[in-house]
Amino acid sequence: MARSTTPTTPHVHPSCDDPPLYRRIATELLGELREGAIAPGERLPAERRLAGRFGVSRQTVRQALEVLRGEGLVETDRRGSHAALPAGPLGTPSFLAFPVGARAADDPSAVARAAVSWETPPPEHAEALGLAPHRPTLVHRYESARADGRGLRTAVTSFSAVALAEVEELGRYRDRADSDASAELRRAYDWMRRAGLTLHHRDCITHLDDDPSMRVTRRVHDQYARPLEITDLVVDTRREALVYAFTLPAAG
Repeated sequence: MARSTTPTTPHVHPSCDDPPLYRRIATELLGELREGAIAPGERLPAERRLAGRFGVSRQTVRQALEVLRGEGLVETDRRGSHAALPAGPLGTPSFLAFPVGARAADDPSAVARAAVSWETPPPEHAEALGLAPHRPTLVHRYESARADGRGLRTAVTSFSAVALAEVEELGRYRDRADSDASAELRRAYDWMRRAGLTLHHRDCITHLDDDPSMRVTRRVHDQYARPLEITDLVVDTRREALVYAFTLPAAG
């Protein structure tokens, strides 16, 4: 009697009543996504490694990933597949809003405006991003205040050539700059993480001379020390304090 050549995994034992092998692999990967073993935005192992782990062909792995893509749990780009971030509401603890200092979208007392343009950034931004003098880039401007005009915040952000090349959603804004299209970049940091970039933030807080306001300068670079963006935020400290809230996943 010939031995079956059907590949198996150490986790499941196939029978005639079992679902197809690729679906069982998709179910196991789904469990890891839900348990946080594969964090939102994290890149999945390469197809070759997954095939070796489960003892199957790469075609079977591709079928399993296609199931997860169809459910919106995995996205694939030119560098591989990654866990799709949940489309939770803006302002949840796990969501890091852009730009620094942006008020929650559901704050009924805030009036905010944002615009994007394709222009030469401020000289200090160009230097921080490694841009040649007078080279244009995507610039985002944000302004918000309470409905009574109090608590004014203004922020100017410049993006690097790396960010525009690596993050598809940001790259699209080059064609929309200076138009009447909505400048909704509140998920910019999520987009960067979904592109496989690890974000390192450095915030420098200073008081402005002869002014009751303070300035927050945020610089963000990736895991390769490449600059991604720089933001200058100015807050009127006579009216309110600027509060930072961070949520980090538990280790292990």
